Amino acid sequence: MAALELQALQTHHLGPLSLRIQESNTSLTGPSGSGKTLLLRAIADLDPHQGDVRLGSETQSGMPANRWRKQVAYVPADSHWWAERVGDHFPSDKKCGLKAVGFGPDVLDWQVERLSSGERQRLALVRALALHPRLLLLDEPTANLDPENRARVERLIADYLEQQQAAALWVTHDAAQRQRVASRHFAIREGDLQEVTA
Repeated sequence: MAALELQALQTHHLGPLSLRIQESNTSLTGPSGSGKTLLLRAIADLDPHQGDVRLGSETQSGMPANRWRKQVAYVPADSHWWAERVGDHFPSDKKCGLKAVGFGPDVLDWQVERLSSGERQRLALVRALALHPRLLLLDEPTANLDPENRARVERLIADYLEQQQAAALWVTHDAAQRQRVASRHFAIREGDLQEVTA
């Protein structure tokens, strides 16, 4: 598993941050507006920032953004959909994972407008995993889910990380979830990233 390293990374709210994370699943918390989403978006190279990010031997600044984002997948709390049909958002040969989050293959023929916020959230995760990223940046991926579907998503992510030897940085406000899913924990406090025990 490749280590994630932040090298003097700075966003509008945070930094500069220098940090190395080797664990497969790391949690991130902090007050609303503290910069959690901005940090994930900077790591994914979606927003302007200073400094650099390293994943294993590769650096964000050393490759085109679209190539970086295939390795580093950002899954937002509110996913984006650009076509009318669900199946149009998935690679034609990579549609596994639907059953793991409670869907049958018929979901690919659904209209996006009929999806609830929780259904969109689960499908956005499967869509991201279809690209086989080495790092998942998860912005409250279970915020809109009931306990049953939250457990399905947690299990799918854990299985993916183990099978692919990948890593995840997971934003969650749920203390119990942090304990379940992550082995290392950070909190954003006054513009800095601090390690916490739980």
